[in-house]
Amino acid sequence: MAEHNGKILEITRFPSPNPNVELKVITYLSNGLKVKGMLAEPPHEGSLDGFLYLRGGIKNVGKVRPARIAQFAAEGFIVFAPYYRGNQGGEGNEDFAGEDREDAYAAYQVLKSLSCVRDIHIFGFSRGGVMALWTGIQFPEAASIVTWGGVSDMTLTYKERKDLRKMMKRVIGGTPDKYPDRYKERTALYELEKIEAPVLIIHGVNDHNVTVEHAHRLERRLKSLDKPVECWYFEEFTHYFPPAVNRKVVHDLSKWMKNQSKR
Repeated sequence: MAEHNGKILEITRFPSPNPNVELKVITYLSNGLKVKGMLAEPPHEGSLDGFLYLRGGIKNVGKVRPARIAQFAAEGFIVFAPYYRGNQGGEGNEDFAGEDREDAYAAYQVLKSLSCVRDIHIFGFSRGGVMALWTGIQFPEAASIVTWGGVSDMTLTYKERKDLRKMMKRVIGGTPDKYPDRYKERTALYELEKIEAPVLIIHGVNDHNVTVEHAHRLERRLKSLDKPVECWYFEEFTHYFPPAVNRKVVHDLSKWMKNQSKR
């Protein structure tokens, strides 16, 4: 099945909140499952860089928002945001950075298959942060990786988020004390040697959803491996930044990404 990963099966138009950005829902193959995602394109002649948007949350929490995708497309990228398996009409069951990592890899291949896409950048928010790191490990040729409020250690998430423990035990099969290897298998920190793209870490120091310790662990590990890493820490913010700051950070990180492009 793997050779068909990223094969596009269906494309349907979707009403866009931004008149300058065209949105489509794409059904694509990921390990034999039909998974859906949203593609956003600004007006362009010729090619643009691709932007893989990896959402946070699970199921209906942290769903892909058309306005958010359009916001990144308006910065001059062709954006693709997988919904992950089992969501919004897709087959299978999401499993929190386990098998559903394949949906991110196949989504990368969707972007790669588009003739108008040049370099591909990987972006992950919250739980999408760990998905972004795994995708960067899988595709070392990626132009850049940005993790914003991103999870980097799944055991730490279990310890910090009492409200997620029931879901994590169900999806992962137990606690980190009982199955440390299962949590380690989902934690990209242990395989960062394989990342070649420059990494940008963005984190609010007062984040209670994903504490800044996730960012510190990622930063320390990348630096210990002599990998290119830049960090933007925001002392006063939580998991969610105020709208005006959010817009500025979107613009700044887009500029940072373009500076990493290989052309």
